Amino acid sequence: MGYHFGVDYYPEHWPRERWQTDARMMREMGITIVRMAEFSWAKWEPREGEFHFEELDEVIELLAGEGIDCILGTPSAAPPAWIIEETPEIQPMDSHLQRHYFGGRHHDCQSNARYREHIRRFVTAYARHFAANPHVVGWQVDNELGNSHEDLCYCPSCEAAFRQWLQKKYGSIDCLNQCWGTAFWSQTYTDFEQIHAPRITAAGKNPSQQLDWMRFCSDLVLDFHQMQADILRRETPDKFITHNMMGFSRKVDYFKLGDQLDFTSQDQYPGGHFVPQGTFRGDVQAAELDFIRSLKHQPFWVMEQQSAITGWETVGRTPKPGQLGLWAMQSIAHGADTIVFFRWRSCVMGTEQYWHGILPHNGKPGRYYRELKAFMQETGPLLKIMQGSVPHPEVAMLFSYDQYDALSIQPHHPLLRYPEHLLTYYKGFYRKNIPVEFVREEDDWSSYRVLVAPLQFLMTEKLSEKFHAYVQQGGVLILDMRSGVKDATNLAFAEKELPAMLDDLCGVRVAEYDCLQETQGSVRWGDDVYPCEKWCDILEVADAEILATYDSEFYAGTPAVCRRQAGKGTVYYVGTEMSPALADRFVQQLAEQSSLHRLPRTPEGVEATVREKDGIQYLFLLNHTDTEQHLCVPDTWEQLGAASAEQCPPYGYCVYRMQADDQPV
Repeated sequence: MGYHFGVDYYPEHWPRERWQTDARMMREMGITIVRMAEFSWAKWEPREGEFHFEELDEVIELLAGEGIDCILGTPSAAPPAWIIEETPEIQPMDSHLQRHYFGGRHHDCQSNARYREHIRRFVTAYARHFAANPHVVGWQVDNELGNSHEDLCYCPSCEAAFRQWLQKKYGSIDCLNQCWGTAFWSQTYTDFEQIHAPRITAAGKNPSQQLDWMRFCSDLVLDFHQMQADILRRETPDKFITHNMMGFSRKVDYFKLGDQLDFTSQDQYPGGHFVPQGTFRGDVQAAELDFIRSLKHQPFWVMEQQSAITGWETVGRTPKPGQLGLWAMQSIAHGADTIVFFRWRSCVMGTEQYWHGILPHNGKPGRYYRELKAFMQETGPLLKIMQGSVPHPEVAMLFSYDQYDALSIQPHHPLLRYPEHLLTYYKGFYRKNIPVEFVREEDDWSSYRVLVAPLQFLMTEKLSEKFHAYVQQGGVLILDMRSGVKDATNLAFAEKELPAMLDDLCGVRVAEYDCLQETQGSVRWGDDVYPCEKWCDILEVADAEILATYDSEFYAGTPAVCRRQAGKGTVYYVGTEMSPALADRFVQQLAEQSSLHRLPRTPEGVEATVREKDGIQYLFLLNHTDTEQHLCVPDTWEQLGAASAEQCPPYGYCVYRMQADDQPV
């Protein structure tokens, strides 16, 4: 499509006489696309059926005059006051049955039939109006689906939809009772109409019901998105559809949402006021970008890239000189073909007055404008030549929303979090400059030499067979703690050894386990002792090599990390959550045994990643530190851009190119 840089723009917040100035300044920066209108329903339809797109037409024409095209958002995340007045029941209810009211955003029940009628009417008129406009090139459906809806919605409409979903899945109430284990605490149902959403209770909830509720909520969001996407594809088949996602957000299955899109998009805020301050975050940022790319295994867009200070009631740190460009280049390095900065100008009204933009409140260019303008001018030529390129990692990490949901319901250790646990492995590969891809259960794993499959809490025969086949055919599989514990309905296995349906593959049995609440364990590997966290599977070995043992508690000396050869492949079982030092030791062992290719070594705090297309690799070295770093890059890599080939400035980056055949990666 040829768009390299864009910006999120809200012309309705500013006087008409300012629009031409904004358009000119955008063009001078190097911006060629803007996203608009995702929160402007009240502006375009002030009363039912009365549409006023004239101002939007005018803005689009002004932007087009400066060579800038548009993406329009459907505004279903913010229904206007007149819709709320007419249909107040569309305001969502939480698990306490408390209504969440108009005055913010996401104040909508996505199952409500009357609200969907409003959306169909608006989106149909919207799409038809802009169908023939060549400068409207694509759509974003809604905004950050799942955001603000974690405990929403439990209203009667959603409960009725949940019952229909359950009836379709189980067929009979007897089947549901068996799969949910409702014999416990006298929870047996005699009719689907007796079932409610898992609201607040006096004590405890049924974990099988909770898991199905989470699956239903994801399916509801997917249906809500598909409803709008279908209208847009019917009315404007030549325009793309995307959606702005939020990394490892849990509410909706992004793999399935990605199936509905032409390409995925990410909202990337490395310096967000909501992220922990004072700790290195480059690895987490990289993981989220890799995850979004992996949803379709193709390049993606960043629809909201941080351009200044973030904040609502409180604000984050001021980005240091160079950081905005570094963060944007990191997105590019992990597969983004287009960077859209949020936002053009800091808003003077509403909740996001201090979610700053490229321009400050007064609209006069400052440091952020100058830095990003220079970044666009320097980086545009690089983006042009590497459009469409993606990494081809040898290591894949299995990501499952079912596992994520089930462990959210019963994490066992109060600090055990599914994404954070996966990141213990990802960060180990990151520190060794070994690229990683994320995959789902349905994907073909055969092209990956190593498959990391943490926390396989729910296990099925189909998944077990796929793991067995992967190893038998030569793959290296990593399994770990809390694997093979429950079936797909979230019931514990009654007559199987843990890890159920995997014990023969791993050659180990979980005899006991220990939750490390308010304490830390330790693992001995050779002459070295490393901390471990949160959980210890106490293992008995049937047919496996012991690589490391526990070094604390009554089970000191028992296996902690084991390895077994099976067919042409290898399987590892890790009985605990690894500390960074232990993860480094494990990844080093894995890399040596599997002969994994590494990118050039870098100083601490300098990230290395690669994109590839047509036999050419593009190496990115990103300096996340506040000091200049010396780089040792092989002579076969050709330096691109104006930066020094060997010295990387604070918060700087260097880009190189080579033929893939010259040095395998």
